[in-house]
Amino acid sequence: MAKKVPKKCITVDEARELQKVWCDTRTPEIDKCIGFQDTREFWWSVEELEEYLKYVKKQSKKQGIDDPGIRIYFGAYPESKCKMHRGYSTVFLAPTGAPAGSFGKGGDSASNNYEIQPMNGAGAGFPPKDY
Repeated sequence: MAKKVPKKCITVDEARELQKVWCDTRTPEIDKCIGFQDTREFWWSVEELEEYLKYVKKQSKKQGIDDPGIRIYFGAYPESKCKMHRGYSTVFLAPTGAPAGSFGKGGDSASNNYEIQPMNGAGAGFPPKDY
């Protein structure tokens, strides 16, 4: 019996196209502007992601939030906090959601939940790994 693929999965070819368009239209300008090749891919283990999602679900439930979400933000390290003193890019995960019955409680327009800590600390390939 075939396993059900989640609704929002895309094909490998679609993923490659997204990565190619990013690399063709953004990385040259970003790298030129900052003066070095920046990272553009980030890695967490499945275990780390599951642990964080469990934390978000538990804390959200305590707050009466039935359907929390995760928003992913681009960021960049200050040069003084970057191991290589360059200020490489990063991404961090930020919980979203509002208590049931609240205005704008869910979906992509949900408010950030500043009562739950965001997650950072992803590994990043250098040089970046192409998809």
